[in-house]
Amino acid sequence: MNSDDKGRLLNAMARAAIARKFDIETPTLSHPAWLEEPGAVFVTLTRDGQLRGCIGSLEAHRALGRDIEANAQAAAFRDPRFPPLEPYELDAIRTEVSVLSRPEPMTFSDEVDALAQLRPGIDGVILQSGWHRATFLPQVWEQLPEPTRFMAHLKVKAGLPADYWSDSIQLSRYTVAKYEESP
Repeated sequence: MNSDDKGRLLNAMARAAIARKFDIETPTLSHPAWLEEPGAVFVTLTRDGQLRGCIGSLEAHRALGRDIEANAQAAAFRDPRFPPLEPYELDAIRTEVSVLSRPEPMTFSDEVDALAQLRPGIDGVILQSGWHRATFLPQVWEQLPEPTRFMAHLKVKAGLPADYWSDSIQLSRYTVAKYEESP
């Protein structure tokens, strides 16, 4: 299966999972064996170019197909930043499925060293300090292309001050294969 076909299938699965919650009948989709392999995905929903929901898994803990369905429904109905999706919005949303690589812990001496290692546009980043934890997908670099601002916003997302730094901070990075739904 080529990348375009894979992307169409993954987005169709995400859309169908949401539609089923509205009791809308969906077409039967193919289910290749690779969907049964463990995988971690984020499902992002946009409406009129604006974020409408985004939920995902940072590490593979279930079959890829099940992760897409669960995260699509969570993005549509349980993202705390947005009200649950309404049936009338279904045709207006666009889905995007990001399949994550395994996160790799970063080794760094201080924040300057950590920032120097980041690859804008390539790396998704997980930040953790104590119980504070957040991630940005690589797509966030489009809005925050400068590593210092990227990291400051990631800290705020984790519930920390933008200028926070501690030796307890742990960073991991990952890449994604991103599949956008065609309009």
